[in-house]
Amino acid sequence: MGELLATLYPWTLSFHVISVIAWMAGLFYLPRLYVYHTESVQRGSETDLLFQTMERRLLRAIINPAMIAAWLFGLCLVMTPGIVSWSMGWPWVKAAAVLAMSAFHGWLAARRKDFVQGTNSVSGRSYRIMNEVPTLLMIIIVISVIVKY
Repeated sequence: MGELLATLYPWTLSFHVISVIAWMAGLFYLPRLYVYHTESVQRGSETDLLFQTMERRLLRAIINPAMIAAWLFGLCLVMTPGIVSWSMGWPWVKAAAVLAMSAFHGWLAARRKDFVQGTNSVSGRSYRIMNEVPTLLMIIIVISVIVKY
């Protein structure tokens, strides 16, 4: 198995990066939709239903599949011989940040359900602040992987 993963390494890495880019794009955009949904849309209106449709499609058609692919290709990279040395600090930092990113993804999915049920209690300002979370986690992940401290 290790030899196959080593042979496929360039492809696995490529698909991992593509998946992460798609995942991040969605994680950047969905909280922004929530800001506009919270601040500019009257509950029960046609625009409310339109926002709910956009949010659902973004989550189900782009963000969820991209996260699953990023995890699958990432785990393949971890299992590729010679790629990750768990005796160093960087894989642990990256793993913690990826888990935090996944938790943020789950938090966004739960907020979408709040909009559907008409129970959203998060302010537009709070969504603006939360919109910075994936950026901070991305910075931690990229630096940990490239600097490899």
